Amino acid sequence: MRALQIIETGGPLQEVELADPVAGSGEIVVFVKAAGICRSDVHYRAGTRPVPSLPLVPGHEVAGIVDEVGPGVERPVEGDRVCLHYLTSCGACDACHRGAEQFCESGMMIGLDRPGGYAEKIMVPARNALPVPDTVPLDAAAIMMCSTSTSYHALRRGRLSVGESVAVFGSGGLGMSAIQLAAVLGAFEVFAVDINPVKLAEATSCGAIPVHVGEGDPVEQILDLTGGRGVDVALEMVGLSTTMRQSVASLAAGGRAVAVGLTHEEFGLDAYRDLVGREAEIIGSADHLAAEIPVLLELARRGTLDLSGVITRSVPLDLDEVEDALAGLEGFGDEIRTVILP
Repeated sequence: MRALQIIETGGPLQEVELADPVAGSGEIVVFVKAAGICRSDVHYRAGTRPVPSLPLVPGHEVAGIVDEVGPGVERPVEGDRVCLHYLTSCGACDACHRGAEQFCESGMMIGLDRPGGYAEKIMVPARNALPVPDTVPLDAAAIMMCSTSTSYHALRRGRLSVGESVAVFGSGGLGMSAIQLAAVLGAFEVFAVDINPVKLAEATSCGAIPVHVGEGDPVEQILDLTGGRGVDVALEMVGLSTTMRQSVASLAAGGRAVAVGLTHEEFGLDAYRDLVGREAEIIGSADHLAAEIPVLLELARRGTLDLSGVITRSVPLDLDEVEDALAGLEGFGDEIRTVILP
């Protein structure tokens, strides 16, 4: 099968020919029909987020058609439309028993610890496959495996309640899903913070109030728009120390800032002003849970969650086009989410 691999840190992907995967006990092989290109893939390629070993087939937002099922697998069956939860887990350790499989002692992530979806086929445990409703496009199902599910998990971590307000720092793939989901979960006001007018326009079409970073301090703009109060929940989706500080500074009393973006940068705080004096919280949000995905698929089936405007570009499994998409994402270009359609 054809696949794209990260061969060396900081270098371009390379196209390779690999043996077709074979399903073992409890496993399935899936024809990849859609694989989202995520900012995490940019970090893996650049080496800003170390990968366990190279070469690596990246791609953790995957949906497709079941091609083969291994011994002991009853569901799914060959021909089923499925999307793939990207965290494989043992189901037996303390973390798994607590319902926190992202901290599984032997857990692995497709596209990081094991081969991902930048390929014609992928092999995963059968329990990682979730059925995709007939009315949900596979490209939408693919990006739901990270950008949407991670945003949903972050909003749950932020304990968003009906009637509260939300600021989303970064209107990319994760941010655009967060904007829609915040409204679904009952937020009365959702502010989209970005410097890109194209992305802000899409966020506005999804019902968000735009906060253009190029037109002034976003914290001051949010405070002005909320009558000096601030927001109840702020999601930081970019992974920059500046936006992390801004997310905390934009909070109302009792507000919760949820850090989602990947970064090793540190950011300073005034403990009394930023936290104690306002009883504010800073919460980390890592990945998501398999149990959260069916809710999102049902929202998409009902049309409550519409990702058609989030997927702004599709490319074939072609080295040059995928490299171009990764470069655009690395440079914070206009595209919101690009999907590979092998």
